[in-house]
Amino acid sequence: MNRPETTSNFTDEEKEKMINKEIKRLKETCINMDEDRLTTADGLIKEAAFMSITLLDLKKSINKSGCVSIYQNGENQWGTKKSPEIDVYNTMIKNYMQIIKQLAELLPSESPEASREIMEFLRAR
Repeated sequence: MNRPETTSNFTDEEKEKMINKEIKRLKETCINMDEDRLTTADGLIKEAAFMSITLLDLKKSINKSGCVSIYQNGENQWGTKKSPEIDVYNTMIKNYMQIIKQLAELLPSESPEASREIMEFLRAR
């Protein structure tokens, strides 16, 4: 069976490299966490990195093809609808923001600087 064509703007290798870079960047903002919290945060960091790069990929797709898709329903019926990428983006950005918020809450309270870095990171996205 042939593999379906992907709509990604990045190769698998590029995406993996970008995700690993994002994981490293996020871990640096969590450097002040104690070992137990860091273990908990590890899964969140990996998911946040994946979502960050996927959101970037979705943005590129949306910028290329727009927010509206044209569809054909029958021989002579045409219409427009919201792009599927928009739905995926909207859902994922909410989940991403929730994960970043959870990471910020795991930071030690005596580390306002690290908490500020996480929030600045979130605003930059």
